[in-house]
Amino acid sequence: MSQPDPGYRPEQGPRPPWGAQPQWGAPQPGAQPQWGSQPQWGAPQYPGQAWGAPIDPRWPGGGPPPYGQPRYVAPPKPGIVPLRPLFFGEIMDGAFQTIRRNAKTMFGSALIVRAVTGALSTVAALGMLGMVRPPVGGFTSQDEAMRYLGPIMSASAGILGISLLTMVLEAILQGVMVIPVARSALNRPTGFKQMWSLARSRIWPLVGLASLLLAGSLVFFVVLFVLAALILTGLGPAGALLLLPLGFGALVVFIWIYTKLLVAPAAITVEELGVFAGLGRSWALTTGNWWRIFGITLLVAFMVGIIGSVIQIPLSMASGGVTSVFAPHAGASQVTTTTIVLLVVSQVVAVLISAVGFAFQTSVAALIYMDLRMRRDGLDVELLRLLESGEDPDGVPGRRRAPQAGPRPWPSNPAQGFPTG
Repeated sequence: MSQPDPGYRPEQGPRPPWGAQPQWGAPQPGAQPQWGSQPQWGAPQYPGQAWGAPIDPRWPGGGPPPYGQPRYVAPPKPGIVPLRPLFFGEIMDGAFQTIRRNAKTMFGSALIVRAVTGALSTVAALGMLGMVRPPVGGFTSQDEAMRYLGPIMSASAGILGISLLTMVLEAILQGVMVIPVARSALNRPTGFKQMWSLARSRIWPLVGLASLLLAGSLVFFVVLFVLAALILTGLGPAGALLLLPLGFGALVVFIWIYTKLLVAPAAITVEELGVFAGLGRSWALTTGNWWRIFGITLLVAFMVGIIGSVIQIPLSMASGGVTSVFAPHAGASQVTTTTIVLLVVSQVVAVLISAVGFAFQTSVAALIYMDLRMRRDGLDVELLRLLESGEDPDGVPGRRRAPQAGPRPWPSNPAQGFPTG
C-alpha cells in the first residue's frame, strides 16, 4: 500500500521555516518574478516609457493606454481650424480668426461691394424722397397721375435693379473670399492683391453662376406670382385660403434649394470647376448634411441680424428726435436737409455693419465647404501633406486635388475618429 507524498524530500535541501511566506516583487520587463525580491518602484509601467517618467495624464486614471491600442494624438492646428472635420464652435471660431488675420483683404473687399450698392440705394431713396406728394383730392386726369407715378415706378425699378446687382456681386465675392479662408487653414496670410490674383481665372465662372442663380430666382418668383394670380382670378376671394400654404411651400422649396447650392461658389473657385459642375458638386457635398448646414446658416444669419439691429436701434431712435430737439420750428427745407443727413449717416453705418456681417457669413460658408470636403474627400489629409512638404505656398490649398467618389470611410479606431456634429 503506497504512502502519500509528504511534499518534502531531504535531497531538496532544508525545509523553509514555519510561518515564512514567499514575497513577490514587481516583475522586470521581460523577466520572471523572483522569490523574496522587493517591488521596484518607478519602473516602467508599460513598454516604451522611460524610467522615472510621469504617467501620461491623457489616459483615464493616469494609467497606461490599453494594450495594443495606439496613443491618441490630437490633430494639428497650424491655422484657424484643426485639420479634421469640424464642430460648430470650431467653424465659428475659425470665421472670426479668418477676418482678424485677413482684415484688410476680407473686410476691405466686402466694404467696397457694400459701399457701391449702398451708394446706389441711397441715391434711389433720395430720389423717391424728393418726389412731390399726391394731391389731396386725388388725380384729376391720367396725365397728372402719370406725372406722379412715373418717377415712383422708375425709382422702384432702380431699387429692384440695385438689389439684383447686389445679389450678383455677393455671389462673386463669396467665391473669391473662400481663398483667404482656405489659406488661413495652413496659417498662410493672404493680401488683397494676392486674393484677386488667385481668383482671376475664376471670375467669369462665378459671374455665370451668379447670373444663373439670379435668373432662376426670378423665374421661380414670377411663376409663383402668376400662379397666385390665376388662383385668385379663378376662385375669387376663396382662393386666398390657398395662397398661405402655397407661399409657405414655395418658401420651403426655395430655402431647400438655396442650402443645397450654398457651397457652389467655393467649389468653382477652389476646385476650378465650371458653372454646372460647381452646382452639381455643391449638390453632392451637401447630401446627407442638409439639416446641419441649414442650422448653422440660419443661426449665423440670426446672429448677424440681431447684432446689426442692436447697433442701428440707437441711431433710428435718435433720428426721430433730432429735428424736434434742435429745430422745433424748422421749415420744410430744414426738415428735408435734416432727413437727408440722417439718411446718409444711417446708410454709412448700415454699410459698415453689413460689410462685417457679410465677411463673417462668407467665412462660415467657406469653412462649411472645407468641412464637407474633409468628411467626404479626406481634404484634411491633403492639407497635412501640404503642411509637411511646404508645397505651393502661394497657391490655394485643395485646388489641385481631384474629388473622390463616395463618402469618406469611417475610421476603425474610434479614438482617432472625426466628429459628426
